[in-house]
Amino acid sequence: MKKHPLCRPWEHRLSRRQWLGSVAGGTLGALGLGAIAEPLLADELKKKHRQVLFIWLDGGLSQLESWDPKPHTQFGGPFRAIPTSVPGIQVSELLPRTAKLMHHLAVVRSLCTKDNSHSAGVARIQRGDPKNRGVTYPYLGSAVAKWLGAGESGLPPYIWVKPGSSGFITSDAGFLGPKYGAMAFGDGKPPENLLRPPAISSDEDRERNELRARLDRRYAEKRRKENTEANAYVYEMAAQLQKKQELFNPATFPAKDVARYGSHEFGRHMLLARRFLEAGVTFVKVNSYGWDTHGDNFVGHSNMVPRVDQAFAAMIEDLADRRMLDHVLVIMMSEFGRTPRINGHVGRDHWPEAWSLIMGGCGIQKGALVGKTNDKGTFVTSAEHDIGHLFHTWFQALGIDTQKVEYDNAGQPLPLAHEDCAPIKELLA
Repeated sequence: MKKHPLCRPWEHRLSRRQWLGSVAGGTLGALGLGAIAEPLLADELKKKHRQVLFIWLDGGLSQLESWDPKPHTQFGGPFRAIPTSVPGIQVSELLPRTAKLMHHLAVVRSLCTKDNSHSAGVARIQRGDPKNRGVTYPYLGSAVAKWLGAGESGLPPYIWVKPGSSGFITSDAGFLGPKYGAMAFGDGKPPENLLRPPAISSDEDRERNELRARLDRRYAEKRRKENTEANAYVYEMAAQLQKKQELFNPATFPAKDVARYGSHEFGRHMLLARRFLEAGVTFVKVNSYGWDTHGDNFVGHSNMVPRVDQAFAAMIEDLADRRMLDHVLVIMMSEFGRTPRINGHVGRDHWPEAWSLIMGGCGIQKGALVGKTNDKGTFVTSAEHDIGHLFHTWFQALGIDTQKVEYDNAGQPLPLAHEDCAPIKELLA
């Protein structure tokens, strides 16, 4: 088939809203309008080099055993509340290390979301629960990877440290396309076959990749960029990871740091996450599983929460000591909280009606406490906040104005976060 020298139509699509904005406001007017604004916004954000650490406690951390304790009440459970470094803020006694660092952090106790199932809640919370527009929105990690880019590290902009398998996870990216998926390090290990086999010399490897790149370009000429760029991208990211193997080699972790973070799985994964942040990775996600405590909630939390407390506090201490909290946004949350009512198995069930999360770092007001629940912890008594409010807040903290910036989905303008929500002003520095 003869090569066509002309551009394809989809390479120059321009939405009506983008055109009107560029005409009406010139360069400044374009700053809020999809694809036209993206290079300008990307350059500005790159200069500031902001990053995100996103800690996901899968299954549902109990707010009553963490950030909103209600001791000596009907549903309060056996654990005490302890003071923190911020007067007026108390947390569960299971979090003594984090309590001493609360002056770096902010707590939200007013989350009221919609889904009480894992299958719906996990995805909708991490996508910001946008309005249904017939498209699949990206997870927060993919969205941040798009807007902030890879920075100067050359490493994948979205790395996911998790138990289980490794690989390139494209499903997180939604309509942004597979390029913005997550590079997963299962059990803290890179994807299989990442490293060059000893039987292949460096010269042979270079020649093979040059041939692959030429074939990729030839293949891409007659196809849409969105359908081909991810394949080349994966090879590029793998090449960068090959050059920086020491980052994820556990033998290079100082014994002192291993002891501080904990030799348990979550501690090891958090220490690896710190390495990636120090290396300049834009978005690092760390997963912990096993928080769905329908039975033996108190035994489960008494085992798991101290491990999280140890590793999370070590991370905050290190980021603060390295002055990285100025440009790293830290978020720790689940898909919902747990019922105040204690069931017949001494467990707590799913409860999206009133739950909590903790965050800190870049753009976040230190020592802030937002929201309040009633004496039993059953419902929010202050202004309720859905996950859309948090997405607006996080984007704003990272320097992305959700009122001016929007996605461009092949000419379809889409808001970054739910239009019925807005940033939580009390959380923003």
